[in-house]
Amino acid sequence: MTHTQAPCPPLVLVFAASDPSSGAGIQADLLTLASLGCHPLTALTAVTVQDTVGVQSVQALAAETVEQQARTILEDMPVAAFKIGVLGSVENVLAVAEIVSDYPDIPLILDPVLASGRGDDLSGEEIISAMREMLLPQTTLITPNAPEARRLAENDEDDSEPAIDVCAQRLIEMGAQYVLITGTHENTPQVINTLYGPDGVIRRDQWERLPGSYHGSGCTLASAITGCIAGGASIEDAVRDAQDYTWQTLKNGFRAGMGQFIPDRFFWARNDDDDTPDDKADEPK
Repeated sequence: MTHTQAPCPPLVLVFAASDPSSGAGIQADLLTLASLGCHPLTALTAVTVQDTVGVQSVQALAAETVEQQARTILEDMPVAAFKIGVLGSVENVLAVAEIVSDYPDIPLILDPVLASGRGDDLSGEEIISAMREMLLPQTTLITPNAPEARRLAENDEDDSEPAIDVCAQRLIEMGAQYVLITGTHENTPQVINTLYGPDGVIRRDQWERLPGSYHGSGCTLASAITGCIAGGASIEDAVRDAQDYTWQTLKNGFRAGMGQFIPDRFFWARNDDDDTPDDKADEPK
């Protein structure tokens, strides 16, 4: 009896920090990518001590260790997309920037995690500066929430908070091909996410604002987009489908601990209901 080899699922290499609660971080990326039919590969950048309430500590791994993990995998397997989360140190930013520069044709999705849901600082000014200079010019899509977009795009001339559209324009001028700014942290009745390209707004989606707060919603969205792109979707289709998937994970989220809810990345394995939000997309004319 001959064994026929199964086709290889899309392979995605994730650079991110661990989260023992699996709400966020590299564990959230693994769960999301696996749920969407990808095979995730990992280069661990830092070890965190955290739970659903907040982050207690972040210990960055040596840049050499991060590089060895990634190079070993990249020499062995054909990667369809890169996803970058918390890098933990300036040295790690530089190491990852150098690695991905050797693979310019592989899409790179950057989730600039600057703080935890509680507000714990995860990326200082030196790390942010290195990301601007070294990673943004190589980024296919960056997925900041509104506060992250403002922090990444701020300059010395700002007397007041720059508008979201201005932030997106600046991030594109810094080298990102596309920018998806999420409205989870804005004080609006609905969550409004806006995808920008070189010519301005590509699509704007509105989502029902769910009660409670969620641990790892940004990681889930960025990984879902990466998984869709790895599977062959265009940027716009990947952003649309990943938002729908992420909304479902939040809608079905569970409170496992004393803090934030955890998105259920495998809601489809436990739930037969077809929960779809009304009036979710408002595309620009």
